[in-house]
Amino acid sequence: MTTAIIVAAGKSTRMGAGTDKAFLSLGNKPVLAWSLLAFERCRDIDRIVLVVRKDQQVAAKAVIKMFGISKLQAIVAGGNRRQDSVQAGLDACDLDTRYVLVHDGARPCVTSDLISEVVKLVKRVPAVAVGRRITDTVKRVEKGITVVCTEDRDKLWTVQTPQGFQIKTLRDAYKALGKAEVTDDCQAVELAGGAVKVLESNALNFKITTVEDLHHASLLLK
Repeated sequence: MTTAIIVAAGKSTRMGAGTDKAFLSLGNKPVLAWSLLAFERCRDIDRIVLVVRKDQQVAAKAVIKMFGISKLQAIVAGGNRRQDSVQAGLDACDLDTRYVLVHDGARPCVTSDLISEVVKLVKRVPAVAVGRRITDTVKRVEKGITVVCTEDRDKLWTVQTPQGFQIKTLRDAYKALGKAEVTDDCQAVELAGGAVKVLESNALNFKITTVEDLHHASLLLK
């Protein structure tokens, strides 16, 4: 069984105080609905666990009902950190879940085809991250605005979601974290000594963090 954990419990600080970007309008749907529908339509996903802010659980139920998300397993409240929210999602997964995909609800341009590619690969390897090669020159700036060095971009990738895991791999990685904080789930696996494979994707699967991102996504999703 393959379960998708869609995480939409962030504070959306760059969108402005009191704003929850997951529920902002994007075309004719809330931002969150685009991701939910991509996983709903993917034949390789059996169940969906949705993680939202505690004060948005009623709104989340309304979105689920409005867009007919039949694969929903549970809606759970997120924590203060992203990793706490993912852990809440893991705790809500059924015991027969063997594979889990974690996706940012603020990435509405994800496609069912990309989701299927992640599922296919994670059945062969313990952990998968969707990523893109960096093509720009990358400078390291440690203090102020002075360049320290130029990084070797041939070894650098930007990483997106969904990220896929054999569920025991992710659960064990989170148990081993202790007080450490991570910015994505693959980092937890890395810190535990696990190997992460990158699935290269050139899809426009960016995360909405600003008003400009919202406008860009609206043009792509018409």
